[in-house]
Amino acid sequence: MRTVRAKAKRKGRAVGFGAFRRALVALLVLGVFALCWAAADAARAQPAGPPVGMVEAPCPPPLSAPSPGESEADAAARQEAAAQRRRNDWAGLCRHRAANAALGSTPVEAVFIGDSITEFWEAAAPELFRDGVINRGIGAQTSPQMLVRFYPDVIALHPRVVHILAGTNDVAGNSGPTRPEDFKNNIRAMTDLAQANGIAVVIGAIPPADAFYWRPELRPAAQIAELNAWLKAFAEARGIGFVDYHAAMAGPAGALRSTLTADGVHPDARGYAVMTPLARAAIDAALRSRR
Repeated sequence: MRTVRAKAKRKGRAVGFGAFRRALVALLVLGVFALCWAAADAARAQPAGPPVGMVEAPCPPPLSAPSPGESEADAAARQEAAAQRRRNDWAGLCRHRAANAALGSTPVEAVFIGDSITEFWEAAAPELFRDGVINRGIGAQTSPQMLVRFYPDVIALHPRVVHILAGTNDVAGNSGPTRPEDFKNNIRAMTDLAQANGIAVVIGAIPPADAFYWRPELRPAAQIAELNAWLKAFAEARGIGFVDYHAAMAGPAGALRSTLTADGVHPDARGYAVMTPLARAAIDAALRSRR
């Protein structure tokens, strides 16, 4: 009898320990679940950080415009955010991505790719940028940056013509010191890419300038003239369009005529009024050659 009672007692203790162990495991599982849920809540409550690595959506939302009465701290933060974007997107691939996607299957006649001289052109002469003529200028850019974005901002839009206007910022060294031959190679590469994809090419001469307000140590007039002579010869050799904006706007010493600019580099409304009919004629001629 004592043996039976002992066995029963041992069995009861085993059953009790098993129940305790199962309860402990259940509590541990519930605790881990609660911690994970709290961590997920905390992650959802925190603003998403900038994307890292190769991702499908690398472009941040557009920066807000400066507001009236903006504090110095807010202005500094906005400027730092803009600088960070430039560091993360050296070529400006994000700049026109949404606009390119919005075009969908809309037919594109011509794309103007360039720097601020191209970018500002649309506001000065909106009549040029309609009926399938698209502006893809980005201020301060150099030809290597344009080359990197040439596929998404030009080829992927399937235009019939591309107008390339580059060189001012190469001469200024905006993206670092560079050789004239590097600039020429970038022009060659963009031309090759366009022609390989059945796109006619128009190259614009570098507009005149005898000084850069952001590079006061440089005197660029002679070098701009040399590069324009090469651009003209290159266009003739390749059978592509060339627009001599330099000849149309330069003063005797190679400066942009003061009646056509406010800063010596960028055309104003009067300067664009000189450039626009020249560009339109070159684009129309290129379009006729495609028919």
